[in-house]
Amino acid sequence: MARKRGRGLSAVNYPTGMNLGGDPSQALVHATTTGTFVVTLSSVDLGQGLKTVMTQICAETIGVPPDMVLIDTADTDTGPHCMGTFASRGTHRIGNAIVMAANEARAVLMEVAADELEVNATDLEADGKGAIHVKGAPTKSISVIETALAAHFKHGKTISGRGMFMAERSFPEPETGKMRPATCYAHACTIAEVEVDTETGEVEVLSLKSAYEVGRALNPKMVEQQIIGGAWMGISHALYETTEPYYPDRAHGPVDFNEYLMPGPGDLPEFGGVILERPASDGPYGAKGVGEMTANSPIPAIANAIFDAVGVRVDSLPITPEKVLRGILANEGALEPAE
Repeated sequence: MARKRGRGLSAVNYPTGMNLGGDPSQALVHATTTGTFVVTLSSVDLGQGLKTVMTQICAETIGVPPDMVLIDTADTDTGPHCMGTFASRGTHRIGNAIVMAANEARAVLMEVAADELEVNATDLEADGKGAIHVKGAPTKSISVIETALAAHFKHGKTISGRGMFMAERSFPEPETGKMRPATCYAHACTIAEVEVDTETGEVEVLSLKSAYEVGRALNPKMVEQQIIGGAWMGISHALYETTEPYYPDRAHGPVDFNEYLMPGPGDLPEFGGVILERPASDGPYGAKGVGEMTANSPIPAIANAIFDAVGVRVDSLPITPEKVLRGILANEGALEPAE
């Protein structure tokens, strides 16, 4: 018996969002009297950084610093409609709605600033630092805070905007059943290297190398962390996680999370990730969804690496030592599957 190494490759095309009812999301943006822009959403941040990226999108669109934007996701009953936080749709769908709402609010902001500076709104630009300047005359300016105060107490205007993104509906063709389930796709490729103990069936992932095409990485550090976290989840799904770890009997299953198998920091392999950008034509600033596919791509790569190492093809998760060992025994120890 020996420890054998193998390499496996996977390639993933992952849809951003879906096409159920147009997959709509709405956003509301309004400025307070002190110039803070409040973005009201019914979209939930599950820890993936949605609030951070939505803050960036709103700030970039209006032309203010991120610390002048507040994301409010407090109440789905009173907030604008959203289909939900799933299907890697958050950045794309909700981000598009925020761009629309922020542009509408920005137009009112510039109108008020133009009245205060006695110029045309088209002659103004926001500097991204909290001020609005006359183009070509940077000393002639007004702060966003002063503009918000003037809107509320002098001009009687509300600096606000509404946005709703809805994907173009796609219906099945009567003859073929074909339809367009998504408006854009992200892509991934992973190479896994594993070592398999042919005596015990244990699998060790030695390295994972991945490349992810994400449209445009609006927050590269958060995309990087999503990729690393996805690799961890992929290994966990591939080799560890199940409610019945080794036998089809509840008596052998875990009863709480203390007994639930997951990889720890010491189980993680050498990892390398590359972010590729190819902006989506319908994405906010070119972004696509990069959520779930980061956990999907490692799984088939690991399965293919095991097959390369010992000739065992496992078609159910997790790929436990027992399944691998049974496969090796069924192949009579051969490095290729039995005919």
